[in-house]
Amino acid sequence: MVGNWTRTVMTTTAAAASMSLFGALPAAAADGTRHCVLNSETGVEKCATGIQRSALVAQEAGQVVQGTFFDGPDYTGNSLTITGPELCKKDGWVNWQFDLGDDWKNKISSVQPWGDCWVWLYPEPNLGGDRDGPFKENTGNVGSFMDDRTQSIGFS
Repeated sequence: MVGNWTRTVMTTTAAAASMSLFGALPAAAADGTRHCVLNSETGVEKCATGIQRSALVAQEAGQVVQGTFFDGPDYTGNSLTITGPELCKKDGWVNWQFDLGDDWKNKISSVQPWGDCWVWLYPEPNLGGDRDGPFKENTGNVGSFMDDRTQSIGFS
């Protein structure tokens, strides 16, 4: 499902900066762990097992990694990386929102914000319900309030 994005595409230079940070993440486990990268503008999701997540992200030229989400604590298990058109603004508003597809609803346990974004987690689609956050830095456990309850994500 494509998120509700309202900004224009950023320059390739900023995308490369995000990808170089992202490339420092460890390779996927050989145990069948699935890693996906979703381009929020096109709705195209690419998934793979047994390769580095950065290899998938490198295919998203012109996009900024805005957040990576894991279904296990401490950045373990399957992962979903969401790319967006540009860095977040820090203007006091949710700059972009994304409704999770059925395969990711109610599964997020740990988060890594990227692209100068703060991440807000919501228990209902369209940023509905009582939100939790902002998650401003890598968070190995989102806490009992939102663990396995997220259905939409706000990036600010």
